[in-house]
Amino acid sequence: MRTVSRRIPGIAPAVLPAALVALLLGLLLALAGPASAAGSGVDQAAAALKQGQVYVDPAMTGRFSEAQAAALTKKIEQADKPIFVAVVPADDSYPARTVAQDLRTKVGIVGVYAIWRGDQFRAFADRQALAPAAADRIAGAAARSHPGDIDGTLNDFVSQAEPQTKGHGVGSDGVSAAAIAVPLALLALAGAGTFLLFRRSKRRKLDRQRAELAQLRTVVDEDITAFGEELDRLEFSPGAADADDDQRADYSRALDAYERAKQTMDAAKRPEDVRPVTEALADGRFSLATLAARREHRALPERRVPCFFDPRHGPSVQDAQWAPAGGAPRSVPVCAADAARLADGRDPDVRTVQTEHGSQPYWNAGPAYSPWAGGYFGSGILPGLLVGTVLGSAMSSGSAWAATPGGFDGSNGVDPGDYSGADFNSSDFGGFDDQGGGGDFGGGGDFGGGGGGDFGGF
Repeated sequence: MRTVSRRIPGIAPAVLPAALVALLLGLLLALAGPASAAGSGVDQAAAALKQGQVYVDPAMTGRFSEAQAAALTKKIEQADKPIFVAVVPADDSYPARTVAQDLRTKVGIVGVYAIWRGDQFRAFADRQALAPAAADRIAGAAARSHPGDIDGTLNDFVSQAEPQTKGHGVGSDGVSAAAIAVPLALLALAGAGTFLLFRRSKRRKLDRQRAELAQLRTVVDEDITAFGEELDRLEFSPGAADADDDQRADYSRALDAYERAKQTMDAAKRPEDVRPVTEALADGRFSLATLAARREHRALPERRVPCFFDPRHGPSVQDAQWAPAGGAPRSVPVCAADAARLADGRDPDVRTVQTEHGSQPYWNAGPAYSPWAGGYFGSGILPGLLVGTVLGSAMSSGSAWAATPGGFDGSNGVDPGDYSGADFNSSDFGGFDDQGGGGDFGGGGDFGGGGGGDFGGF
C-alpha cells in the first residue's frame, strides 16, 4: 500500500511534444504491469516517496493502517516541509545499514527522512533541512513517548520536527507515478527532466530570495532611518571652534557609513547583500560613540559589537548573562541600559520584527535574518550567542544564509525541498542496529537508555 499526496518538482506532461506523449502512453500501457511488479524494497519505497511523502510497505499495513497513513500524509502536506516517512519491515529488502542512505540517494530530495523499520525508529536529515543531531533527538523523544506505537511515534515526530525543518514540501507538478515506474519512460525523459528539475529549483530559490530580501528590507530600512535620526539629533558642527580634526574625522566616518548603508541597501539583490549594510551601520554607530567620548573628554571606547538585544542601541559596553525562554544561560554583549535592566531583574529592550506569527524577537524570526545579524555581530560569534533559538538552530545546521556566501551550504547550494540527487553528506544517513531491540539507534544511542535524545550537556 502506498499513500501519496504530492509529487516531486519535475516535468509536466504539457511541456512535452505530442508525439513523445503518445509514445510514453503506449509504453505505459505495454509495460505498466511488469514495471509495477518489478519494484520492491527500497526501490518501491523511493518511487512512492518521490510522488508523496509517506510510504508504507504492504507487510506493515497491519501495524500502520491506510487511514493512519493518509492522516499522516495530510499532516505533512499541511506543514509544507520536506519530511519523508517510510514504514518498512526489518528484512533484507531494507538492509539495516544502508536503507537510510539508499532511500536518500534514490529519492534525491534535500530533507528529513524518518524510517520505522520493524520495531526500530530512526530519523536522518540533510543539514540544510534540519541538524542531524536534532533529528536524532526528536526521533528518540517521540519513540520514548509512544513505545511500540507507530502512529503515535510518527505523528509526534512530525509535530516536533515540522517547526524546526527548513524549506518547503515537494510540489504538485511532477512526473506521473507510472512514468517513474517505467524504465524506458525515465530514459526518454532523463535529459529534459534533469534540466527542468534544476530550472524549477533555481526559480524557487530566486522566489524565496526575493521574499526574504523584502522581509529584510523593512527591518534594515528601520535601522537606517534610526541612524539617520541620530545624526540629525547630533549637536555637532565641524566648523565649531571647539571641534578638532579627530572629531571631524569621527563625524565624517559616521556620515560615510550612513551613505554607504543607504546605497548598499538600494543595490541589494539577495539576502546576503544585507550583511555589508548592517556592517556599515555598526561602523557608523561606533564612530558616533568615539565622537561623543572625544567631545566629553572621556577615554575612547573599546571597539565592541553592538548591543545583542537591539543593535540600534549602539556599541555594547559589557557582557552579561542572559538566557532565552527555555534555553541555557550564555554571555551576551549589552549596552549600558540593558545591562542595568538585567541587573535589576527586568527584561531587556529587545528588537522585535513582524512574522507570520506576529511580533517576535529577531532571533525567533527565522533564518532570513542571518545576514542582518551577521553584519552586526559577525558569523564567528553569532551561533554561540543564539544557541537554543530559531535563528541559532538554522545557523548551526548550516542552513542560514550567513553560513556560506551565496546561499545554503552543502549539496552545491540546493535548498531543502529541492532535488540534489545523490549529492549529499552520506555521514548524515547512518544505519540501524541490526540486532533488533525495540528502537535502538544504530551507533547513535538507544531509546531505552536515552542516547538518541542526548543533548550533549545542553
